[in-house]
Amino acid sequence: MDCPTEEGEIRQALSAVPGIRRLNFQLSARTLAIDATADVLPKALAAIRKAGFDPQPVSPPNSSAAVVVADENAGFRRPVAALLLAIAAESVSYFAPSTLVFELSGMGLAAGAIALAGVSTYRKGISAVRQGRLNMNALMAVAVTGAFLIGQWPEAAMVMALYAIAELIEARSVDRARNAIKKLLDLAPDTAEIREADGSWRTVPASEIPMDATVRVKPGARIPLDGIVTAGSSAVNQAPVTGESLPVDKVVGDNLFAGTINETGMLEFRVTAAAGNTTLARIIHAVEQAQSERAPTQQFVDRFAAIYTPVIFALAIAVAILGPLLADWTWLQAIYKALVLLVIGCPCALVLATPVTVVSGLAAAARRGILIKGGVYLENAHRIKAIALDKTGTITEGKPRLVDIDLLPTAGDREHVLRWGAELAAHSDHPVSRAIAEGVTQRNGGLTEFMALAGRGIQARIDGQTLILGNHRLIEERGLCSADIEERLARQEVQGRTVTILASERQVLAIFAVADTIKQSSRDALVQLHAAGVTSAMLTGDNVTTAKTIATQAGIDDARGNLLPADKLAAIEDLRARYGYTAMTGDGINDAPALARADIGIAMGAAGTDIAMEAADVVIMNDDLRRIPELIRISRQTRAVLWQNIALALGIKAVFLILAIFGSATMWMAVFADMGASLIVVFNGLRLLRTDSSHQ
Repeated sequence: MDCPTEEGEIRQALSAVPGIRRLNFQLSARTLAIDATADVLPKALAAIRKAGFDPQPVSPPNSSAAVVVADENAGFRRPVAALLLAIAAESVSYFAPSTLVFELSGMGLAAGAIALAGVSTYRKGISAVRQGRLNMNALMAVAVTGAFLIGQWPEAAMVMALYAIAELIEARSVDRARNAIKKLLDLAPDTAEIREADGSWRTVPASEIPMDATVRVKPGARIPLDGIVTAGSSAVNQAPVTGESLPVDKVVGDNLFAGTINETGMLEFRVTAAAGNTTLARIIHAVEQAQSERAPTQQFVDRFAAIYTPVIFALAIAVAILGPLLADWTWLQAIYKALVLLVIGCPCALVLATPVTVVSGLAAAARRGILIKGGVYLENAHRIKAIALDKTGTITEGKPRLVDIDLLPTAGDREHVLRWGAELAAHSDHPVSRAIAEGVTQRNGGLTEFMALAGRGIQARIDGQTLILGNHRLIEERGLCSADIEERLARQEVQGRTVTILASERQVLAIFAVADTIKQSSRDALVQLHAAGVTSAMLTGDNVTTAKTIATQAGIDDARGNLLPADKLAAIEDLRARYGYTAMTGDGINDAPALARADIGIAMGAAGTDIAMEAADVVIMNDDLRRIPELIRISRQTRAVLWQNIALALGIKAVFLILAIFGSATMWMAVFADMGASLIVVFNGLRLLRTDSSHQ
């Protein structure tokens, strides 16, 4: 099941099976979920097989049962062997003496090639005819059979072998099966420590933990369930769920999300959601829904075949029947012309035009560090009118850095103050403190009486005085805040910075500002996107002030902050309604639903999470946003070559169709029309490999 046409054939085959409530196709993974009672399954499988497909039941995504994966190389062995037999048949026909032995040998080689390469084509074609439909497989089967019967068995074998190889090339361009659900489920640990009635701790499966149970999470471990902190304090990395660029301090009463990472301290929390209803579980559900509701793009060749195939059949029948009646043809001449018409009408060039061109475009993109998971996304990238971008790790570096030090006038010696701040910061594991310690290198030791202040900062004695390094809340609690300090803090925060304050027991000494800096490549990329007519929007879990500040600095048209995964999903729908074809770019778990719902999902691969890359349709391997405008340019070039190939294939066919009916076209002319057109479109498609997609 490699294209929307085949999905439609399966859907039609199952429409006659009673008891099916709903069909959920995952075209990219080549899977179908059937919502029905158990007794319907045998009938459904029989209907799918009757349609010419071979359904294989697979294990559910959350099952531990093994799924058998077919050897991909095995799919190429039969067509390649068929091609070798077809070449041998051509050689016998061309070089060998015209004797019965060589004639039969050549026919045997050709028949073997057709049998090896054409099993699927004949099966699907015969099934379509039985159901009163004519598809490309039916036309190909009749054309090859007709060519064989009129003595053109070498050409029949060659066309069938090349058609089978072309189908495999196209199939390999379709998305690989995605393991998105498994990747998501792996975020939350399978087990957790819960407190028993006697106060002891016991490890149990997370799925068996009841509501309101008390769970303990050690530093460095992932949080298994949603809950509210009842004891302890820690910095928690919530980026997988909320997209926040910096870890969040958690104290008693704060919420925790399943799948987030406890970084620095021991936490105990009360469970507020069962395993199947956590924030992470809802993200999983959103990914499933977004993927299942995505409308598959109908390829032009499949749409055209619905008209082209019946016309060719009707035209061939008309030539065979009406030729002797309306023209001075014998019945043998009329049948010959009809069969020549079928061979000329074989859509081989059309079939080759799309996959060869698309594969060339995919290869050209890969050379630029752009991994595209299917031809449909390459073909449609030129349609992008709006693009939504995650902030952390996409527009910004994703690593907090010390960007400013605001030393108070009454602080005293600058060198001493910086050394004190660096010394305290070096004794904390918090990412903001690490950024300060890395930004200020001078320190001489001598720190004593160190104390961690839960959710606020740290305190210690150095050079004979007590110093604190902490957040805004800590300074207010110590009564050290003033109008001047508030103004200085607001000045930093309005620029989207996280502030940490160094103070003595009597006064504030310095304000350290930490921020996630914008990549220069992001600014360049946005200039190119705007030049291409694409509207940009930033979707982030950070506060609105930070979002607007970063958007202004980067040159983004629209900024939206405080967004959870469901909010990002709604934002994508809004952008689609406003502008049309919309892409989403991100690198976090929280971006996965939006990546799946967008018309094209683009993941930043080098630093991106596995689930973001699985849910996306395109992966930027070097995390450079400038690859996105390049993707659009390559898509436009590919689309131009595709239309050239379609025009060439149909134009050549049209000329020889006229010759076959009104002129003296021979079977060799039919061979030339078919193979010549195929070679032309193949070489035209390969031109994309030489395309320089760099920005002009």
